[in-house]
Amino acid sequence: MRDVKKVTNIALLTAMALAISLIEHMIPIPVPIPGAKLGFSNMIILITLYFYGFGSAFVVGVLKSFLLMLITGSVTAFFYSLSGAVFSIIAMGIGLKLLSKYATFIGISEIGAFFHNFGQILVATIIMNNIKMYIYFPALVMMGIFTSFFVGLSVNYVVSHMERLNVGDVNNEKNHGFRGK
Repeated sequence: MRDVKKVTNIALLTAMALAISLIEHMIPIPVPIPGAKLGFSNMIILITLYFYGFGSAFVVGVLKSFLLMLITGSVTAFFYSLSGAVFSIIAMGIGLKLLSKYATFIGISEIGAFFHNFGQILVATIIMNNIKMYIYFPALVMMGIFTSFFVGLSVNYVVSHMERLNVGDVNNEKNHGFRGK
């Protein structure tokens, strides 16, 4: 029965990440940086990582990217989204594990944003066959610092409420000792 609840929760988290990504696609960004997004769907990835671990967060990130491609029809954007998600999830997972005594959700979110941008620029460099794509990296990182701060704050708020509702496996070793707040 526990596995059914976990699968259901992962499916709901995937749907929420997808819905937030679709809403983000409709919001015009007043910054003239190609590919810049607010990154609010990363809240769901970080929440999944905290409550369900790396594997589940990876599934949510990959499914979100794939389903977003099916809905929007943008195959190129899929590669950017997928690479950013993979780099971000790996970095946030390592951050949660190694920095659990020192970092907050804001710090982990900042790490995730940096590596998400790095993954996207790496794919842009490969697709465009032009190393000069890294010129955009500092601008993306600056925007990511700003938006990931709010992502981390939001995750802090949501996780505190989810823990009170006893959602996920909060008493396990994967998030034991993480301050988060």
